[in-house]
Amino acid sequence: MNNSIAGHSGPPVFDAAIPSAISLAGRVLLSAIFILSGIGKLAAPAAIVGYIASVGLPFPQLGLVIAVCVELLGGVALIAGYRTRLVAGGLAVFCVVTALAFHNQLGDQNQFAHFFKNIAMTGGLLQVIAFGAGRYSLDAWRGGCG
Repeated sequence: MNNSIAGHSGPPVFDAAIPSAISLAGRVLLSAIFILSGIGKLAAPAAIVGYIASVGLPFPQLGLVIAVCVELLGGVALIAGYRTRLVAGGLAVFCVVTALAFHNQLGDQNQFAHFFKNIAMTGGLLQVIAFGAGRYSLDAWRGGCG
């Protein structure tokens, strides 16, 4: 039998179980930053509203609500593998928008690191869009492709 991973020839379970477990682990790791960030925003809403206002965006209170919803709901949905490709797409757009709006001072080493962290996360989310959630997901359980 020829498995698709590095020419590995092993039991058939390797074809589905290992990549699906890796996919789940990847979704959990990608989601962690969104969930922790959303919780952090809930812990200090006034500071976040002030930060949003400081970059000149309108309606900073609404921005806080949107950010918390995207991060918490998107993070949980990504872990669960619920409408995975759609959720990953929304989170990818969120990452690019926040990189451009909040981390655009690339001469500042901290902002430079945050900007490219967001871009790297976008790359990971694009992989989720391309390959879906895998076997261990609500999408697979529902019979959808994610």
